[in-house]
Amino acid sequence: MRVLMVTPGTRGDVAPMAGLGNRLQGLGYEVAIAANPAYATLVVESGCEFRPLPGNLEELIRHPAPGTRASSEGVLTFWRKLTEYMDAAATGTLAAAEAGTDVILANSVAPYAYDIGEAMGIPVIGAHLQPTEPSAAYPPVLMNSARSLGAWGNRIIGERAAAGPAPYDAPAARLRKELGLGKQSRAAGERRRRKAHATVLHGISPTVLPRPTDWHPGLVMAGYWWPANSADWQPPADLVAFLAEGPPPVFVGFGSSAHIDPSFILEATRRAGVRAVIQGAEETRGALGDDAIAVGSVPHEWLFPQVAAVVHHAGAGTTAAGFRAGVPAIAVPVYTDQPLWASRIASLGAGPQPIPHKKLTPSRLGEAIKQAVGTASYARRAAEVAAVIATEDGTAPVVQALRQLG
Repeated sequence: MRVLMVTPGTRGDVAPMAGLGNRLQGLGYEVAIAANPAYATLVVESGCEFRPLPGNLEELIRHPAPGTRASSEGVLTFWRKLTEYMDAAATGTLAAAEAGTDVILANSVAPYAYDIGEAMGIPVIGAHLQPTEPSAAYPPVLMNSARSLGAWGNRIIGERAAAGPAPYDAPAARLRKELGLGKQSRAAGERRRRKAHATVLHGISPTVLPRPTDWHPGLVMAGYWWPANSADWQPPADLVAFLAEGPPPVFVGFGSSAHIDPSFILEATRRAGVRAVIQGAEETRGALGDDAIAVGSVPHEWLFPQVAAVVHHAGAGTTAAGFRAGVPAIAVPVYTDQPLWASRIASLGAGPQPIPHKKLTPSRLGEAIKQAVGTASYARRAAEVAAVIATEDGTAPVVQALRQLG
């Protein structure tokens, strides 16, 4: 069976799908992944075929470093650019499907894949890394907040948010017209699929976010989809030496969500009295004094088990990697689903209360790091969560869904 994964978004959206694709390939499936060109190497190294989606979402969504001025660009301009990105991704998705596939797995920001599947007679299965379904169990991720509105409020606001405007609405409408399909809004299509209990697989651990009781039967909490391991990867020698020269450091990195200022972070880690591994741009690599080192891209599954705690933006993939490593975490959420994952870290007892990115200061971060590394219960709970996650198999529910297609 030929499987096409449609993954517009950043590295955090692509890496879990590439890992899942790698495991499906090992089970005899032929997997192609449609993603932005920046992630072509990631896809190919996972053993999957790469099919391009134009654009680079990371350039659009990255926030400035804490304490610096944000761009003067208005909300309408940002919305226009995001719609243009989605429009190009929709066109790329059509080309990727026309290159051949038997089934499409589409992430949460690629609803136009369902329109393409309808026109081409190809089944489409949702493959989400965020819980976008309206539920009483959590507030809608688009609120940029994990503050519960109560069971009724979460559900009602979630339904209204799902029906509201989105940057992929116009691209989906354009594709439907070009493909000769009848008029149907993106929101109406989602309501129809929800009523039909259409399958949506979620690459989320049920240990971290238990499956809500009000989800319909087609919504599957599969378990995490881990990034593929690269057999050829070797850690930088200076990083290996740094890790060996002293006590376990604290990792700090915000992925594609925000710029990182090493001096800002160093002030926080030195206030906390800890060594630091700071992940940022490749050009910033190297020693930052005796107590810190800056690194580029390093596999979290290799690095995280060697640190005392992790400070991150609470993206779905990075949060999962922290739980997998069994180390305490300090979450600094920026937007969308990140506040939800940040709240889960604290709720599970694996770290202190999160610090919203806009409220981040060296003093607040330093105190949170002190708390994370100095509270024994955080390390104990993180290890307990990791032990349960290690027993979960996120691939099996995906294989079951594919087999049900015949």
